[in-house]
Amino acid sequence: MLDNPSPALKLKGALTRRSAPHPLGELPDSLAVEIGKRICHRLAVGTADITGDDFGGIFAASISGEHRQKPLGVADVTWEGCAWSVKTVQDKSPFTQNRIRVISGRNSPEYSAGIHNALADIQATGTAVLGIWNARVNEALDQYDDLRIFIMVRSMSTLEFTLIEMEAVRYVAAEYIWKQNKANNLEGFDRETNTHRFTWQPHGSQFTVLHHVPASAYRFKIVRTPGVIEERHVLNLIHFEDSWIQPVKMPCLSGI
Repeated sequence: MLDNPSPALKLKGALTRRSAPHPLGELPDSLAVEIGKRICHRLAVGTADITGDDFGGIFAASISGEHRQKPLGVADVTWEGCAWSVKTVQDKSPFTQNRIRVISGRNSPEYSAGIHNALADIQATGTAVLGIWNARVNEALDQYDDLRIFIMVRSMSTLEFTLIEMEAVRYVAAEYIWKQNKANNLEGFDRETNTHRFTWQPHGSQFTVLHHVPASAYRFKIVRTPGVIEERHVLNLIHFEDSWIQPVKMPCLSGI
């Protein structure tokens, strides 16, 4: 080791890294409040559950970001130079669950890599599946300085929620070994620890990543349910009138 290491080099034309709304994984109380109040709104209008697309909109509104209708790579939500792949997972015990399965795309080795028999060489198929994920990460990072994964683990019955934020990483294919399970799905395991990390389903090409829930994850609970606003109150609030509904008569078509 050098006694006097050289200072960091300055590069001409280097991009200035733009800041995110909060440090990676350090979620402020205010973000939980913003997310929680939008969940309360949905409960109040009779929405019993939250889909992945719903949560993308909730998260984007909570950080004053943009919810992309067509994701760029894995980027669902953007805020200035930062982007997120946003997911929600249902679980009975969000506060105590330590591993979660997150559907992370439909990765088709046949379409992307010309592999027509996915089970003929499962190591090659697994490598292709990870390569598709890595390409999507690269596509997003071509446009954004910072790419993160944001996951909400939810229990709508107990109104308990866990928020997890992590860096979106590229996977090194050589670090994983693939095996075929009884359902003919492929499972990727860490070569060193033998930890199950991925599942890929030939039927539908669904790619699932298993994530560890860190102890530092942000947990919150909605302790007062808003109840559902009655239909008549909503109609009164929007000043609904019967004249808004007009019948449409179509011309008769001969021969039908």
